[in-house]
Amino acid sequence: MNFKKYFLVCRMFFLFRNINIINCSLSFNKLNTKMNKGNEKCIIKMEISVAEAEKRTGKNAVNMQETYTVYLIETRPVDAASEGTNPALDSLWRRYSEFELLRNYLLVTYPFAVVPPLPEKRAEFVWHKLSADNMDPDFVERRRVGLENFLLRVASHPVLSSDKIFYLFLTEENGWKETVFETGFQAKADSRLKALNATFRVKNPDKRFAEMKHYGDELQSVISQLLRVRARAADRLYGVYKVHGNYGRVFSEWSAIEKEMGDGLQSAGHHMDAYAASVDDILEEEEHYADQLKEYLFYADALRYMCRKHELTQYELEMAVQDLTSKKQQQEELATGTIRTFSLKGMTSKLFGQETPEQREAKLKMLETQIEEGEEQVKERNAECDEFVKSAWVDIERFKEQKDHDLRESLISYAIMQISMCKKGIQVWNNAKECFNKM
Repeated sequence: MNFKKYFLVCRMFFLFRNINIINCSLSFNKLNTKMNKGNEKCIIKMEISVAEAEKRTGKNAVNMQETYTVYLIETRPVDAASEGTNPALDSLWRRYSEFELLRNYLLVTYPFAVVPPLPEKRAEFVWHKLSADNMDPDFVERRRVGLENFLLRVASHPVLSSDKIFYLFLTEENGWKETVFETGFQAKADSRLKALNATFRVKNPDKRFAEMKHYGDELQSVISQLLRVRARAADRLYGVYKVHGNYGRVFSEWSAIEKEMGDGLQSAGHHMDAYAASVDDILEEEEHYADQLKEYLFYADALRYMCRKHELTQYELEMAVQDLTSKKQQQEELATGTIRTFSLKGMTSKLFGQETPEQREAKLKMLETQIEEGEEQVKERNAECDEFVKSAWVDIERFKEQKDHDLRESLISYAIMQISMCKKGIQVWNNAKECFNKM
């Protein structure tokens, strides 16, 4: 099978598939990275590629032998190339799990961003002739292309590209993991239970984010269905093409017993054989389009993650407001000596008597301090929520433009490929017709 052509097409697509990445890759792959170190900002431009994949064997954390794949990341400063010099490529190896760690860090650090997804860890929505083994060379190569695409997506993002950890991921092979963990991002990660609690208990959900979350669910559902249909169609298409190989065999056998018609039948058989053999390259190209759709299948998760993070931010604001309201009510009750609602405090007062003036004064002072702290917390939560909404909608608009462009181009290319396949089938039978006419 001609994999070289397929992978070249994949590589070219991922390099030039959207306007942002076109800008990022005019000099192959440009990365505009601002390293933030204190108040310092250093703009660094470089070419980025995931050049190859390599299978290795080693011992894991529990001292057991395992086989895994590593990917070679190559970078080179763009400025040096534009100045006429040609510096050597800097390179380092990364495992898929390190890409996962980078993305998890970006998700936690930039919750308002639609963080680009990674390619699938194990093959999904595959047709029956395609291997689902994650160590299969063809799958590893498609994942390599997807990982390069992920880096280019991050590099072209107006915010994520400025992250120091991302820059170190590309340039520092040793000690990178330790640097990531030192950021403390894991402590900021929200538990699933906390996020679920916010989803069901938030009182005033933002309608826009609710609609966006619903859209993410619908987008994932539609693309999942489309990928399943494509897998079934690929199975049937494979069968149709291979059946033409039977035509070729029968025509060739028939030609052996015919004198006048033999040449025409044999020529027609050759056309049928060539047509049957071409299905492998066609379905490899189809897999390339499936990978494009899968990227947006996983982008839907990124959208939903952002919406859940907003729900949690809104929930924390509402809890802060509720706590402040409760403290103010307690202050009023202590000051007036009246209890407006049923509470354990009220029952205790009735059973054991009222507090002394000194006790009441001490509690009033404590509540006053707590109210001041609560008001400051509400103010901070409000500012945090407003900033989240503002930043998130800027990135959502950017993502929408990217998505519409990518999916439109992908579907148009897929339609062109289908038209080309149909034309090829018509041409094969026209050629066979010419062979029959010459008999």
